[in-house]
Amino acid sequence: MEKVLIIKTGYSEFLYGDAQTENVSLGDVFRTTVLLPRYAARGDQVTWLTDSHAMPLLEGNPHIAEIVKLNSLRALELLGETFDTVVNLEKNRGICLFAREIDAWKKQGFRIDAQTGQVKAYDRAAEVLAVSHDTALKKTNKLRFQDLLFRLIGEEWKGEEYSLGYRPISQEQYDVALNTLVGKKWPNKSWSPTRWDTLEQRLKSEGFRVTRQDRQDPLVLTDLHKYIDWVNSSRAMVSSDSLGMHLAIALGKQVYGLFAPTPSEEVDFYGRGNAILPYPKLDCVPCLGDKCESREGNCIDKIEVDHVYKEIIDYFKTSR
Repeated sequence: MEKVLIIKTGYSEFLYGDAQTENVSLGDVFRTTVLLPRYAARGDQVTWLTDSHAMPLLEGNPHIAEIVKLNSLRALELLGETFDTVVNLEKNRGICLFAREIDAWKKQGFRIDAQTGQVKAYDRAAEVLAVSHDTALKKTNKLRFQDLLFRLIGEEWKGEEYSLGYRPISQEQYDVALNTLVGKKWPNKSWSPTRWDTLEQRLKSEGFRVTRQDRQDPLVLTDLHKYIDWVNSSRAMVSSDSLGMHLAIALGKQVYGLFAPTPSEEVDFYGRGNAILPYPKLDCVPCLGDKCESREGNCIDKIEVDHVYKEIIDYFKTSR
């Protein structure tokens, strides 16, 4: 058994080069939980250092011995402990410097170069850092997020799925959930309201029970456990590339992800759904930008309602 410290706060995204603290990427924190089953299979004891906003995604997880909140007294106490492995998945300078001071036999992930002060990688993370900082590489990358994450720790991904500690208390009462909202960082991931409205009306006209994220009680949008309960209340989901999409995949839902500015190749649906892209294919997709520069309008709105509707209809026809 080894003592492993994972540092993942969501201040930077694993496959993107920035390191901002104002918008915690909860989806990126949750995706990282695919590592946990591997450590658990070996009997390792995992401590996870994270931001307070991400803690509800990790609470109750049987594969985590301790969740530590960043900027707490307990976090400072980690500096006096010895770990077998520290896996730092943040590119934030302060966090990299903190990770450098922790006593460990082995360190993986990202670090600060002592000479230049720039974010660098421990040897096995070099490929990931290159993909996250080079737009051309990221656009041509065909590896899943999971593949790159496991390569960072010197191992091969063998199909491990996300690990969610919270157990929803809701029951399935809807056929389709429409996960309509997007985070502040990627406003251009948002499908237009008129398209969501049209899809909802068409599904309801066929007798489907439909629920929409933007019409829920405010608590659903601010309390992660209530949000997970909402995600669990439907059999299938249509969603942008977001936390909700990954939670739905983890909960075994049939998921249709709408992709345009971000690359769909990074996401594995584990055989439960697929990515839907603009058709015909646009040369600018994925642009990796937070705003559309095309004169023809936002690329995600090139995804037609008919396409999404047909995917859902075909699924329910074959699964009932």
